[in-house]
Amino acid sequence: MSRMSAPSRAAREHAERRLGALATPPGALGRLGGLAVQVAACQGQVPPRPLEDVRLTIFAGDHGVAEHGVSAFPPAITGAMVRTFLAGSAGVSALAAAHDVRVRVLDLGVDDDFADLDETTRSELTRHKVRRSSGAIHLEDALTPDELERALEAGAEVARDAIADGAQLLLSGDMGIGNTTPAAAMISAVLDLRAGEVVGRGTGIDEPTLRHKTDLVDQALDRCGPRRGDPREVLAALGSADLAAATAYLLQAARSGVPVVLDGLMSVACALVAERIDPGARDWFIAGHRSPEPGQSLALEALGLDPLLDLGMRLGEGSGAVTAVPVLRSAVAVLREVALLEELGV
Repeated sequence: MSRMSAPSRAAREHAERRLGALATPPGALGRLGGLAVQVAACQGQVPPRPLEDVRLTIFAGDHGVAEHGVSAFPPAITGAMVRTFLAGSAGVSALAAAHDVRVRVLDLGVDDDFADLDETTRSELTRHKVRRSSGAIHLEDALTPDELERALEAGAEVARDAIADGAQLLLSGDMGIGNTTPAAAMISAVLDLRAGEVVGRGTGIDEPTLRHKTDLVDQALDRCGPRRGDPREVLAALGSADLAAATAYLLQAARSGVPVVLDGLMSVACALVAERIDPGARDWFIAGHRSPEPGQSLALEALGLDPLLDLGMRLGEGSGAVTAVPVLRSAVAVLREVALLEELGV
């Protein structure tokens, strides 16, 4: 049985009435007005509360398929980038600092023990670690059943803890060389598409590498067989610990009535699986931006989500979601602060 509730219809209708009564020409706010109504419905409050506590979780992990020539970068980059997040000097770190977003990075499956870090930092980073790298999905399942359960519980716990600590808006980010390959496989499986329709260039691979990557995803789909119809099996066979945890993070946020801003291919692939696990989850998701990856657009269309931004970004890390936060805050400010037409005394 679903544990999913929909955003408040009463609050949505109240917010729509308030939007229509603002001292602005009808429709002048464009999508900003609709976004304000969506936030109000999710909060169950009109006008909505300011989005003061916004948190990004970056789920990091390595992928066995990355050892088979699907990326322009070596897997060792994953661990190096995790250290860069911890140092606060990654691309998403700069954006998060600019927009007052708290960032947490978690190692679910990085092929690194981070022995160079101090014990406190290492313990926090790896407390939910499931394994070192995932299985190469064209040859074997990414996760065992037990590993899948551990990853799912980790993601749910992370969301529960953030919400209990006051988070009003969650963002989902990713880090893992080769992760566009399992994400594309997940989307292909859920939408019953062949890899050629879904696979993109990821970190900027050339044409021969793209063909090879596409072939490996098709092999993974064929190996998965009829299990493609079960979203949990999709995570185990074609996903990874970090992607499974991100899926549970999205589900837990939706079940808790807290909206989530999605980032690029990885978080949208997880959102698609989350919606299959518990229909109605998508009502709590906001698409932050459109990625150049074809699979992301296909998944967004299936979810019925229209991204807020289209800047050609393909950095990952949660960067597109963070960049969309000021738009959300602007929408809330409009519904809170703009005078009503009746107050003008005209």
